[in-house]
Amino acid sequence: MLDKTDRKLLKLLQKDCSLSLNALAEAVNLTSTPCWKRLKRLEDEGYIVGKVALLDSEKLGLGLTVIVMIRTQQHSSDWYEQFVAFIKQMPEVLAFYRMAGECDYLMHVEVVDMKSYDLFYKRMVNGVPGLIDVTSSFAMEKIKYTTALPIPD
Repeated sequence: MLDKTDRKLLKLLQKDCSLSLNALAEAVNLTSTPCWKRLKRLEDEGYIVGKVALLDSEKLGLGLTVIVMIRTQQHSSDWYEQFVAFIKQMPEVLAFYRMAGECDYLMHVEVVDMKSYDLFYKRMVNGVPGLIDVTSSFAMEKIKYTTALPIPD
């Protein structure tokens, strides 16, 4: 169970995981050893699943954000496993969800431009049999983007 100090540590780490142990400990009114033990426990219990640097997609030349909605007639476990494995190896796919509702799958894709998306689309459609509808929506403006989860109090 998370207490107030655990929640504060997680919030701080989501904003800047490069904070030193001393800075984190000071921010939550602990000494470094108990703070380190809490961080280790949060990792061991799976609350902290990784530490990454967030990159600016536009500076990297990835100027096109695409939301892809997919419908399929295939629902066997063999097809699903092959489909998931295929999509997971595509670096352009940042998020991939199995959905309930109008579409079966939803993807967040980042590419350089429309030509790059067309190549991605052809690779996906040719590599995955059984897709009956692939609908793509293109973002015109990034209004909000975060990786920080809302941590309940």
